[in-house]
Amino acid sequence: MPDAVTTLERYYALVDSGDLDAAMELLHPKASFAILLPGGGVRGDSRDGIRAYLEGRGPVVRRHVPLRSSTDGDLDFVYGSVLEDETTTTGHFLAAAHVVDGVITRYQVSFDPDLTLLPATEGAPA
Repeated sequence: MPDAVTTLERYYALVDSGDLDAAMELLHPKASFAILLPGGGVRGDSRDGIRAYLEGRGPVVRRHVPLRSSTDGDLDFVYGSVLEDETTTTGHFLAAAHVVDGVITRYQVSFDPDLTLLPATEGAPA
């Protein structure tokens, strides 16, 4: 992982800490998004929509564990695992965000409970 933390990684850390107010400050008010899950997708065009999705997930203790990240110009990329209750890896995510002046304007993430892109020696299950 690079030395510099991406805006997208900061966003995940704030969401995971429960500080949704601070996480929302990293999103443009009209941020477009697509959250692609095995059961279907959630799409919208505002940070209020993202907040509604996050608040609707329920009280599960969940943490995003970045395994790889990079920035190329105005795009951030993060690949990682999702850990619930600090014990169970429920799957892996691949996310990208368009970032302007430290604010996410567009965000896309996909989550898969089965496929991992990395071998077990790099933080992913075999």
